[in-house]
Amino acid sequence: MKDNDAKTFDDEEGWGALDHLPGNPMIWVLIIGELLVFGAFFLGFGGVRLTDLAEFTASQGKLDRMLGGINTLVLLTSGFLAAMAVRARGLEQNKASRFWMVGSMLVGSLFLVFKVIEYADKAEQGIGITSNSFFTLFYLSTGFHFLHVILGLIILAVVTWKNSLENLETGAAFWHMVDLIWVILYPVAYLIR
Repeated sequence: MKDNDAKTFDDEEGWGALDHLPGNPMIWVLIIGELLVFGAFFLGFGGVRLTDLAEFTASQGKLDRMLGGINTLVLLTSGFLAAMAVRARGLEQNKASRFWMVGSMLVGSLFLVFKVIEYADKAEQGIGITSNSFFTLFYLSTGFHFLHVILGLIILAVVTWKNSLENLETGAAFWHMVDLIWVILYPVAYLIR
């Protein structure tokens, strides 16, 4: 380290266990925090189910399980494409990595389209955030996830533009967190009876 260089946390102490994860360690701090927030939503669903199983089941029956399943496939496919982008960049295939990441963003954008269709359908049925405890949790958790998808797409666009391996790993890590949350949220909200 040169005398005129500022000392950074990374240079001096490191990030401990986070040093060995792909991408920037700060993304993992964010991911852990986000998983805790969504964990609270999952506990909320469990609480609503325990306190009023009949309402939970009736409300869950009004959700479109097929559309939720399609959205699961959309996010998993998008996550696979993001992983391919990271792999291509690791092989010094910069153009290919951008191609895969743009594909990931396009496929991931379909999630937003399908979610808006679902929200519009619920609104037509007169179902909103204040309909009951289940739908309050449903709209809060899926709406928060919706915002994470938007943020994830922005992050993917930035890392595609600033196409370094660390940037792509960082963006893909966030995107995989978005996938993981949906893979848990979908069965909790739509399937588990």
